[in-house]
Amino acid sequence: MSRRHFEVTPDLMLRAYRAGLFPMAETRRGERLYWLDPELRGILPLGSFHLSRRLARTVLSGPYEIAADRDFGGVIAGCAEAAGGREDTWINQDIERLFMALHEDGHAHSVEAYLDGKLAGGLYGVVLGGAFFGESMFSRARDASKAALVHLIARLRLGGFLLLDTQFVTAHLAQFGAREIPRKQYKALLDRAAAMPAKWLTDPSPETLIEEIKSLAAASRVSS
Repeated sequence: MSRRHFEVTPDLMLRAYRAGLFPMAETRRGERLYWLDPELRGILPLGSFHLSRRLARTVLSGPYEIAADRDFGGVIAGCAEAAGGREDTWINQDIERLFMALHEDGHAHSVEAYLDGKLAGGLYGVVLGGAFFGESMFSRARDASKAALVHLIARLRLGGFLLLDTQFVTAHLAQFGAREIPRKQYKALLDRAAAMPAKWLTDPSPETLIEEIKSLAAASRVSS
């Protein structure tokens, strides 16, 4: 982990992600960015995502409207705000500015969950080839961020992605099958994924998404 002693640009961010690094600030009001390259890296394998019956029902027939890239700025703001059990965040103004620039250039994307027309949860991350680097997620209503995650998985699978990088593994992510792999193994996987011609799907057909989510649910029942 090293301190920032130079201006961080969107291009530098992309090169850092390609090398296996990712940035964080100490606090919401912190002025420094730090580059992390942990010995163990969290990933969420796209071929063995665990989707519970209850969450599958919520996603397929629940209250949320799911969209992608409709309100990227709103998602980052939601991830940066204080919440129960999280009084501070690593997303400072530099992080917001850089990711907004990456989004405008087509390198960063969000998935949002709307309840009664209002943003209720979501997630965002960076795309390089067939790798999606998940950055953060938030929820203002039950299962909102989980529903967004399920839709992210479906989009990544349909788009031909190989890697979903979660940076770390939390108990929240572990329930979906997230696990840690050694740095060397991660970077070999990253090399393969970054070279793949995957496609981010902002607006796949609803029917295609539903079928993919049903496939995820069916595979989870078989493996459980």
